[in-house]
Amino acid sequence: MDLIHQLPDRLLFAIPKKGRLHEHCVSLLKGADINFHRYNRLDIALVKNLPIALVFLPAPDIAKFVGEGNVDLGITGQDMVEECQVTDKVDQIMELGFGCCKLQVQVPIKSGINHIEELVGKTIVTSFDVLAAKYFAERDQKYLTDEEKADGKKTKIEYVSGSVEAACALGLADGIIDLVETGETMKVAGLKAISTVLETQAILIRNKNPTNPSLVSKITSRIKGVIAAKKYVLLNYNISRDDLKKATKLTPGRQAPTISPLENSNWVEVQSMVGKDDAAEVMDKLEEIGAKDIMLLKIDNCRV
Repeated sequence: MDLIHQLPDRLLFAIPKKGRLHEHCVSLLKGADINFHRYNRLDIALVKNLPIALVFLPAPDIAKFVGEGNVDLGITGQDMVEECQVTDKVDQIMELGFGCCKLQVQVPIKSGINHIEELVGKTIVTSFDVLAAKYFAERDQKYLTDEEKADGKKTKIEYVSGSVEAACALGLADGIIDLVETGETMKVAGLKAISTVLETQAILIRNKNPTNPSLVSKITSRIKGVIAAKKYVLLNYNISRDDLKKATKLTPGRQAPTISPLENSNWVEVQSMVGKDDAAEVMDKLEEIGAKDIMLLKIDNCRV
């Protein structure tokens, strides 16, 4: 199948081809009604119902292609945008709420090292060499003596593409900088975190000069709707006008609640979006102030 020749006529949207972000991205696209079929061993898929081509790339490369290439949209980690040094070359549209983790400085538990200044001047192994160099350059400046600086001493940053957590055990490093999600891998490797370089999550990024701005806006709106639908539910209830002010304080909605009159002129129906985590507590409080027929409805999609 000759897909390459069809790319110039389509908006290019890059998502991670594998790893911790891939499945979340596929689910997000499905929720946004972006329908595609990816053939085995192909890293390009044409969307069936929109003039979009999905490009499956390694997450570390996506920020570069969006910032410096002709890819219009991409999903990658905030850490990747920083590491590729394209922060000023892309528009960071929104945080997506998944892929949350921390980029941390880690050392062997048995090393006796507890503070970041104890690593200054030693060897650090990481796959985030740009961020690591920037982070330790600041610590070198702060903690090395003038004599050490004059002698050219500084923290040594070594790059490896994988198995970073094994570097200390295999004698390659005094410490590492790596992503920590649950901390299980870190513990198994006998490591502990002593400092956080940055906190990161998946974000939607945009080329500063997209080929089809209106389509970019449409896709952005759809994705915002999917994200909101995961965070909110729709609360529907009846309340007397005498208690309406108290009720709307409990359910202010994202913008404002929808209030509709009922046949009983002293009662109204209220619809409002509330956070999923708060819904049960809000329902209890509404019942306490006299609300009736309180119903919770799932939101599959929305526009916010």
